Amino acid sequence: MAEWLDEALFYEVYPQSFCDSNADGIGDFKGLMGKLDYILSLGCNAIWMNPCFDSPFIDAGYDIRDYYRVAARYGTNEDLKELFKAVHEKGMHMILDLVPGHTSDECEWFKQSKKHERNKYTDRYVWSDDIWEGFESVSGVTGAIRGGTERPGTCATNFFNCQPALNYGFARKDPDKKWQQGVDEDGPRATVKEIEKVMDFWLSMGCDGFRVDMAHSLVKNDDGHLATIKLWQEMSGYLKERHPDAVMVSEWGEPEKALKAGFDMDFLLHFGPSHYLELFREDKPYFSAKGEGDISEFFELYVRNLKLTKDQGGLICIPSGNHDMRRMAKYLTDDEIKIAFMFLLTMPGVPFIYYGDELGMRYVEGLSSVEGGYERTGSRSPMAFDATANAGFSSAPEECLYIRQDESKSYINVETEEADPDSILNNVKELIGFRREHPALSNRADFSLVYCKKNEYPVVYGRSCDDEALLLIFNPAGRNEKLSDEVKELIKDKTVIFSMGDELSADTVPGKSAHVIMIK
Repeated sequence: MAEWLDEALFYEVYPQSFCDSNADGIGDFKGLMGKLDYILSLGCNAIWMNPCFDSPFIDAGYDIRDYYRVAARYGTNEDLKELFKAVHEKGMHMILDLVPGHTSDECEWFKQSKKHERNKYTDRYVWSDDIWEGFESVSGVTGAIRGGTERPGTCATNFFNCQPALNYGFARKDPDKKWQQGVDEDGPRATVKEIEKVMDFWLSMGCDGFRVDMAHSLVKNDDGHLATIKLWQEMSGYLKERHPDAVMVSEWGEPEKALKAGFDMDFLLHFGPSHYLELFREDKPYFSAKGEGDISEFFELYVRNLKLTKDQGGLICIPSGNHDMRRMAKYLTDDEIKIAFMFLLTMPGVPFIYYGDELGMRYVEGLSSVEGGYERTGSRSPMAFDATANAGFSSAPEECLYIRQDESKSYINVETEEADPDSILNNVKELIGFRREHPALSNRADFSLVYCKKNEYPVVYGRSCDDEALLLIFNPAGRNEKLSDEVKELIKDKTVIFSMGDELSADTVPGKSAHVIMIK
């Protein structure tokens, strides 16, 4: 396990929407390099950058054409190497987005795989033997590419129909389908070795690790993901042996599987069983002042998974959001967002802040889909730095911007919020500073759930380490709530060291408030 993770706090950068240095309307490496001090000023010391490799951008870069070359719109390989260097000089770390489950249909591997004559790429993808045979009975396949090939087969897809599935084999083979290869056959093994080579290439260039897209999606017909877990154990073992400080973060959403697979961290996501959406999104988010939410099912699963992080040495990440979900500000007011951030920044694990969430940037309604974004496009609008043209994102003409800027809330930008002591931005900075000051709030400090009842407020939990113990009380509902006898006893004669909202009393927690009490 890389030691730097113990103090890590990540900022997610969607590169095409973050900062444009050359006035073409698209963010780039040099633009990001010029904003490292801003990211550092938040208190974030690590960056996750979404895909930056060569791509036709049908799916915003998650359709990779060349794993060994960056997209020209962001810069060159040398520019990325310089970015890694600049990040490290500021005492920060940076991970890239790795997409191991599929490529673009424009990838040279796929072009060679389509040929009738056998070659080294013939088995790089999942193919049937017959143009009319699809994958209806195969789990882990989303569709098929049929036609336009020399070989007489159909190719499985892993997401959009332009993303052919790389071949890692089948855990459960149909004996009547000879094209289904086992995980130990030559084709799947060659795929594994190539992805290891890709990781090695970028780590040697200065990258500090990877967030792995759709990490669960590799082996097909893999009941319980057992074969995929074994495969990642192999690949992560290879990585750690050659690059001991490299970090692997999984887009899996099931820590009990991801950590067993050898990942250092797993995200709680908007899909899967985590109940993440019930915190800040959906119709009745727990952190809304309406007070109609329920956090009990989230914590029931979270506590079980947290034990695994202790047992296996891994971590759980609770992000503020990401490029695939609607922004938090669509569902919560500014004051509600502040309490949500207090929760995010006092929980265990490694916090992840999606660019612009620290400002309360809005989900932009009514946008046309850009590069496969569809309903996600509204969460990918350009970062807002100041009140100049295009909110300081780019000096390109407005019509050239990658995605249209949010015009509904022009006051939401870094410059304006830095000048407002009551802004979300300054609140986030204060919370990150508070987290850094208290060992009990560190990434690996202990957690205990003290009070959490179905459909009830408040929620109370403890954080502790050898030298410090804190109790945290959250009542985002817009009404006062009585404290349980257990909690009243715990806080009796203890000092409140941080609060949001009205003052806590001996037996009541005010509505729309959150508090940290020093227990030891």
